[in-house]
Amino acid sequence: MWHRAQCRRSLGPQFASPSIRQPCWTSAPWRVRHYATTTVSDGPPITETNRAQATLKRFWKTVGIDKQGDAFTVTLDKRPLKTPAGKTLLLPKSKALVATLIAHEWETQETLLKPHALPMTSLASRAIDALGEESTRAEVRASLLEYLDTDTICFYQDEPPPLVVLQEKHWDPLLNWVRSTFDVEIQKFQSILYNSQPEATKRQFDKLLAQFDPWEMAAMERATYTTKSFIVALALVKRHLTADQAAEAAQVEVNSQIERWGEVEDSHDVDFHDVRRQLGSAACLLSNI
Repeated sequence: MWHRAQCRRSLGPQFASPSIRQPCWTSAPWRVRHYATTTVSDGPPITETNRAQATLKRFWKTVGIDKQGDAFTVTLDKRPLKTPAGKTLLLPKSKALVATLIAHEWETQETLLKPHALPMTSLASRAIDALGEESTRAEVRASLLEYLDTDTICFYQDEPPPLVVLQEKHWDPLLNWVRSTFDVEIQKFQSILYNSQPEATKRQFDKLLAQFDPWEMAAMERATYTTKSFIVALALVKRHLTADQAAEAAQVEVNSQIERWGEVEDSHDVDFHDVRRQLGSAACLLSNI
């Protein structure tokens, strides 16, 4: 649990007193106590998302959705929700479903905040705060393209038989799809050492990512990091796979182990839901309803 002073610093000077009084003891035998003051440095912008992260408590009573021009905004106690960077969380009119889902996330929070239960809020904030800037987009593209060389679905094993069956079922169709759809060469590997996809393939995908809007880029980033697969994430963003199908493709090895040895409670079941929560939020962000 955070110390009160840490919470104040994270919220910024508006939520802290002008100075924080810290006890200092003199060397006198009766231990007279006096106070020294320290200046509080500027912290992150004071926004609902930062305040919630700092206090981990529900501080709002009502949640709503308002229109600002041609955009939607989610409100807490009639105040527009803001991103961690301090920007108003504005959603285009084509993202009405996204606005509804974000409002639902905040409405269902109870006394104690559960940050993992705000996947849509964090993903939309990521798109708004960072992925409209070309410098950040270039860094993200470079990071995502690195996953091509270690892509989960490019590393095949010859045994055990249940794993081979799942690889053929979930991975072979995906590799055929990505090769034919984007006219690229994708190699399969048997070892994780010294492998690399062709540079021409990487250049082709870099051009593709450069055309993504901030919403698509945010979804692609989350899906890639969740599945450890550039190809699975791309299939999700291009709506070739549903969130559940993407999760099945990403968890082939885990599902093979479960089939052989059984499920480990509080491990496999937690991962099952977490992966689908992350991929589901990415898929929903792409909705234009």
